[in-house]
Amino acid sequence: MGQLLYTMVMVMTIILKFQNLERVRGEPQVPCYFIFGDSLVDNGNNNELGSLARADYPPYGIDFPDGPTGRFSNGRTTVDVIAELLGFDDYIPPFSAARGQDILRGVNYASAAAGIREETGRQLGDRIPFAGQVNNYRRTVSQVVQLLGDENSAANYLSKCIYSIGLGSNDYLNNYFMPTFYNTGNQFTPEQYADDLIQRYSQQIQNLYNDGARKLALIGVGAIGCSPNELAQNSPDGRTCVQRINSANQIFNNKLRSLVNEFNNNFNDAKAVYINAYGISQDLINNPSAYGFRVTNAGCCGVGRNNGQITCLPGQPPCQNRREYVFWDAFHPTEAANIVIGRRSYSAQSASDAYPFDIRRLAQL
Repeated sequence: MGQLLYTMVMVMTIILKFQNLERVRGEPQVPCYFIFGDSLVDNGNNNELGSLARADYPPYGIDFPDGPTGRFSNGRTTVDVIAELLGFDDYIPPFSAARGQDILRGVNYASAAAGIREETGRQLGDRIPFAGQVNNYRRTVSQVVQLLGDENSAANYLSKCIYSIGLGSNDYLNNYFMPTFYNTGNQFTPEQYADDLIQRYSQQIQNLYNDGARKLALIGVGAIGCSPNELAQNSPDGRTCVQRINSANQIFNNKLRSLVNEFNNNFNDAKAVYINAYGISQDLINNPSAYGFRVTNAGCCGVGRNNGQITCLPGQPPCQNRREYVFWDAFHPTEAANIVIGRRSYSAQSASDAYPFDIRRLAQL
């Protein structure tokens, strides 16, 4: 009888160990993921705004389980892919919809047309610039303190979370290189403009640090001179990337990479990494067949030469072979491209993808 009881206890112990193992295995690598950015990662914050920069209608979301949500893609965005790779069992909710306990796994503050500068994107209507997104995060922190009981518990919790920041594209496309609406192109050289953007960016990540952020992924600006919009409007042959725009973006990206060093030197209890979105997107455009892409200079939907002038119109039928397109519309990648970019951001495929290391390593700290 004693032996039988012993055997039963051992069996139950093994079962409980396996159950705990499964539970641990199912936990995300970090408790929460906070996202700051623009239309590349907006997942619904602009839906209720008086803005032309919205994607809450078909054919956006044609390949997303919930249909049109405000994501500027046919399916998932890069941060959706990163959230999956971090082990979250659902996508991070937009600030406009995040309520109660939901905020404990993170919030997406991104807003289409938003920039680092306050005025960026104003010709498109309402949007939430970087400073506004950080202010919204501050409101979330107050809620986290209430949910967890005190500031020390909240600070400890937030210190384990990932913060990804991807802004700057609109400061070029919807500001510096749009002289009809903005005078920054006359006011600053590309070098001076990048310095101005980095100074503002630096202030906001300092604010995030002051409010608990300790693991930051700073995502560089992609090769926006190669977007269908720029190819349609400024490329002589519709295929050659617009170098003056890409050169300006690279100046900004180099300074953003240096900001990572500055941040890491200034804050011993925090870590920032740089994600080379420019290099990754260039690789997709220069070596499309390696990833199964055929079309790199046109949007799957849109209006104008090669669907490259503006975004998708409501109800417009998109292309059927979406998996073969790098770009979904005039500015934004397809889900297929976002999967590649998200995976390489999370786990670097080459040494140049991330500096000093990737998001996977950042999560392990």
